[in-house]
Amino acid sequence: MVERSDPPRYVSDSSGAPPVPPPGGYRGARRALLGTAIAPTSTSVPLPGSLSAVRQAQGPAAGGRDETRRPGEGTPPPKKRSPLGWIALCATIGFAVIMLILLAIGAADAFFGATMLALQLVVLGVVIAALATRSGRMLGAVSLTIALVLNVGTMGALSAVRVDAAGSYAGHKTDKQKLWEAYPGIKDQDPNRALNQQSLEQLRTLADATMADVRSQLTAKYGLQWVRSADAQERPERNGYGGESMLVRFTSETWATTAPVAGYAHKLEVMQTVQSVIVQHGWRRMIAFNDPSSGVDPTTISKMYGGATPETQVDWEWFSDDQPDPGWFYADITDLANDTTGEYRTSRAQTAQRTGEPLEGLKLAIVGRYMLSESKADAFRKALSKYP
Repeated sequence: MVERSDPPRYVSDSSGAPPVPPPGGYRGARRALLGTAIAPTSTSVPLPGSLSAVRQAQGPAAGGRDETRRPGEGTPPPKKRSPLGWIALCATIGFAVIMLILLAIGAADAFFGATMLALQLVVLGVVIAALATRSGRMLGAVSLTIALVLNVGTMGALSAVRVDAAGSYAGHKTDKQKLWEAYPGIKDQDPNRALNQQSLEQLRTLADATMADVRSQLTAKYGLQWVRSADAQERPERNGYGGESMLVRFTSETWATTAPVAGYAHKLEVMQTVQSVIVQHGWRRMIAFNDPSSGVDPTTISKMYGGATPETQVDWEWFSDDQPDPGWFYADITDLANDTTGEYRTSRAQTAQRTGEPLEGLKLAIVGRYMLSESKADAFRKALSKYP
């Protein structure tokens, strides 16, 4: 019996070709054939499996635009912006403009008032509300960025720096406050003291004479040579009411030796010579601040002068005054031979680079506090007449 094999799957001249699709096309063929290009045929009858047959089987959705659908049908409506975002943006910009105007006119005190703080909180609340909504989130973020840059804190600080640099701050001071701000004397000090004490010109003359005599005696006795390390200067004293008085702080010329003054015995002898000279000019006997017997805490003395005893100290500081007059006389010795750590040498090198004075040696200076110039005495009395 001859066994018959199954007939071949593909016959005739179509060997290797796929089978003819079923009527209506394969399921999901619309998506696969949308971009497929089929060569046009000469007949109007669609070939089985062609794109036109699939489109005819699947309807207008497989081809392209559905001519039967009304315009706009099936299109999602555009998103609407929440008015809260625009409100937050306008409020932030408006508040920033107000602060810029206050900055321009120099009203620094307005930034720190309760009104500006309340407005800032209102604006911040609106911005946060806008951020909480989906449609107003973008404008809320822009508003928040502006508020972080231009707010009461940053603008207030900028205004304070500006008016301080220009000295134009007036604020909301009362007439009484402005009056005392111009007080010519010093708060809690008797103004007659400035009129009755040594004048600025008298102290300047005394300082020049005293310093010249001290330098001359030390040069003659020890061969010390001198260099002027600072010029005389005057600086207005604050009156304690927010303004400047008519009194000044006077600092004489500062003189320093060009060579070191080293050794305990030699330094002590030099200081005693200085004392003997200044006493002749009306100054009192000198006090050694660096001496442990002065009553200062030994730990403090060690930190300030580089040693617990004068024999081991880097710095010596001796002081005198001419009470009841306001002059102060200073004589300081720096001896870097006692600097065991090198810290004092480094500090002195920085000072010398800045001022030009020698690294070590003896330095002399005279200071006067709350000094009144003779040329301003009449104006001082006249200004005092405005005050009880």
